[in-house]
Amino acid sequence: MDDISYTAQWTAAVRALENERSDGLFRDEYARHLAEPRGFELLERYQGAGVSDFVAVRTRYIDDAFARILAETGIRQVVLLANGMDVRTHRLDWPAGTTVYEVDHGPLLDEKQARLAKLAAEPRVPTVPIKADLAGDWLEVLKSGGFGPAERTLWIAEGLLFFLTEEQAGRLLDTLAGACPSGSRLVVDMTSAALLRHPMTQSFLRRLREDGTPWQFGTDEPERFLAAHGWVIQDLRQPGEPGAGEGRWPYSVPPRQARGVPRSWLISAATADRPWPSEMVTVLK
Repeated sequence: MDDISYTAQWTAAVRALENERSDGLFRDEYARHLAEPRGFELLERYQGAGVSDFVAVRTRYIDDAFARILAETGIRQVVLLANGMDVRTHRLDWPAGTTVYEVDHGPLLDEKQARLAKLAAEPRVPTVPIKADLAGDWLEVLKSGGFGPAERTLWIAEGLLFFLTEEQAGRLLDTLAGACPSGSRLVVDMTSAALLRHPMTQSFLRRLREDGTPWQFGTDEPERFLAAHGWVIQDLRQPGEPGAGEGRWPYSVPPRQARGVPRSWLISAATADRPWPSEMVTVLK
């Protein structure tokens, strides 16, 4: 497995530990089986950066966003982008008629399926693996797998954008917005540009670079960035706020007006009829 795939095992290790807490934010009985061989090793290597706390909060936020968006909109086509060892298809309840497409590297999808098969674990929703590289022509592969471009879609991009350059992140968001009709949705997490510059994060970021998985992109203005690429933010939270790990997040939540502060964003957005000019973007609080 390549370096990016090993980060999927790291995320699974975080979820395994959260699953074993008496006050866990979610249940994931499969995570420990999916974290080997390197997940817990990487968890130890990256400890102290607050990322484990963030992954736990992010997982619950996206779980809740799934349920809310599918119930409110009636969307029944879901695409999970580079979702690694995530098993929401196996652990969440899904509305009847939903189809989920998992887009990731073929070897990773094969490995995950092999491990789940050993556990006799079956998905709770029809799931279509799409073996494709997001750096390539993955959208055509997705369409050939049954994805309907005329059908409203819920896209999930979890733990993905910070591995991309700003140009790549923008191009991906443009592609998502252009691949589905009005009324589609996006759930995504992002980091701030300030986090990538802050002295407190440099040791963690250096270890990521050494391991071949650098974080490259962040933005201090997520509303403006998403609006420029066809998406209007409907819900924006920082970890520790209500609905985003309040009571579990071990750090104070910085006010939006504070500058130069490391932060992460948890976002739900909708397709815009057209990219909005920056002066029209409303900051959601």
